[in-house]
Amino acid sequence: MTNHSDYFPTRYWHALGHNDENKPRVQCDVCPRGCTLKDGQRGLCFVRMNHGDAVVLTTYGRSSGFAVDPVEKKPLNHFLPGTSILSFGTAGCNLTCKFCQNWHMSKANRMDKLMARASPVEVLGMAERHNCKSVAYTYNDPVIFMEYAMDIARVCRARGILSVAVTAGYIHGEARKAFFAEMDAANVDLKAFTAGFYKKFCSGQLQSVLDTLEYLKHKTRIWFELTTLLIPSLNDSDKELDAETRWVVENLGPDVPMHFTAFHPDYRMRGIPPTPLATLRRAREIAMGNGVRYAYTGNVHDTEGQSTYCHQCGTRLIGRNRYSLTAGNLTKTGDCAKCGTRCGGVFGS
Repeated sequence: MTNHSDYFPTRYWHALGHNDENKPRVQCDVCPRGCTLKDGQRGLCFVRMNHGDAVVLTTYGRSSGFAVDPVEKKPLNHFLPGTSILSFGTAGCNLTCKFCQNWHMSKANRMDKLMARASPVEVLGMAERHNCKSVAYTYNDPVIFMEYAMDIARVCRARGILSVAVTAGYIHGEARKAFFAEMDAANVDLKAFTAGFYKKFCSGQLQSVLDTLEYLKHKTRIWFELTTLLIPSLNDSDKELDAETRWVVENLGPDVPMHFTAFHPDYRMRGIPPTPLATLRRAREIAMGNGVRYAYTGNVHDTEGQSTYCHQCGTRLIGRNRYSLTAGNLTKTGDCAKCGTRCGGVFGS
């Protein structure tokens, strides 16, 4: 088990009264789940725990492994395209998605025994050595190790390295405000567009995620993109895709990129077939028909569906072959080289 000396004090929780056994309890206030914990008990995320009548983080300074990726792999197509990003995660998650593609990390309760140690300054050093322009908190959801991610983000920002949260957006209140204040970009998993899907397959609430998206759009200057993993027969109907993309345009605006990615059988959904390419292309067409300016297909080889086009004149701004960029027509300032229309995003190195 983790040594007590590894427990990191946290801020977003409050004390409750005593339970029926006359033992004090605390409530974690990081996410909408609001886990109530007695001493020694962990939340559903596994990494936030009541220790001595206070909530502590048990994975601060510990990583499940690092990788240097193209930023497009996050996926982020409009944030420093063509640059490298240092990616890492920890263990645990505050959702229970039955289709999790990283379940060996997010669902592994024993992972905290195996993780490598890395201080925020050491993470910064790795990013600098590998010429990474940004760091991604990914693989599992960074909101559950927010204190560690925020400390890394602060030391990186001081050296000109940006921070990216790859998250399901299941966070609320003051914790949400504090966490995203340290981020420069995000990719948010919008897992479906029905409350029933979130409840049945994720043990979560759709509205809480929508609240986070509206917060990002209207209360921050963070660049963010959306990803929906399309699972055959569960969240890929024309009706649902129409409703989702209309909501995005009406509430977040047309410049928020949307990635429709292919499911492959994994974790507790091994009996469902992979997503056909035709489904991803249909989702992209629906999105663009509803006014989404930048819609992409993912987890497949689809050069047209993964390239960026000027929404005004149709010129290919950035060509993509999987994660490799091909010649394009985007200026260094993010404008279409043909007609001068601004492309939404964060460009330049």
